[in-house]
Amino acid sequence: MDMPKHVAIILDGNGRWARAKGMPRNYGHVQGAKTVETICEEAYRMGIQYLTVYAFSTENWNRPQDEVSALMGLLRNYMKTCLKTAAKNNMCVRIIGEKERLDDDIRTRMEELEQATKDNTGLHFQIAINYGGRDEICRAVRRIAQQVKEGQLEAADVTEDVFGGFLDTRGIPDPDLLIRTCNEQRISNFLLWQLAYTELYFTDVAWPDFSKEELVKAVEAYNHRDRRYGLLKEE
Repeated sequence: MDMPKHVAIILDGNGRWARAKGMPRNYGHVQGAKTVETICEEAYRMGIQYLTVYAFSTENWNRPQDEVSALMGLLRNYMKTCLKTAAKNNMCVRIIGEKERLDDDIRTRMEELEQATKDNTGLHFQIAINYGGRDEICRAVRRIAQQVKEGQLEAADVTEDVFGGFLDTRGIPDPDLLIRTCNEQRISNFLLWQLAYTELYFTDVAWPDFSKEELVKAVEAYNHRDRRYGLLKEE
């Protein structure tokens, strides 16, 4: 089976999964965080080299304040858990997104996690936190404009490769496969530049129930795609 080098996942359905069980939405987020840890391990065992997950979007600040506060608390705890998981599995962790809006202690934990794992040679794991594709592109354009203004860069020299070097994902290959759970079929402002030629896979399975078997199904579907034209392969 041809294994995608880079898989990106939109983790959807935590709240709906919890409600279906008569539990509060935050319970779904806790279980979803456990699923992230499991899928990291399974992805690496399968031969996937890069895994990027959409954990908290720029739009998620619009959720009810108690849910946002709970998500921030979960994020604080997850940074500790992820540090242990990364050490155990030789995982290199990188946080993408606009970090300035986050509390100081969260940013400190992010930096500690990235520094502690930067030389690890296992799975490259990217976590998108306070991330939005449009915001990322705008931030990149502002940095480019500033360099042009200061004479460090000529406008005519801004190619796709140069532009990519100003994105949060610089140095990371574009995703081969995007998975979105819970039967939502949109990309929701995630990796807008990077998904230009990515295969899309949608499943009705909610993220807390996503398993190795579901990941295998997604990769099998990817294998039935003709990467040259984005069509189903001929039998």
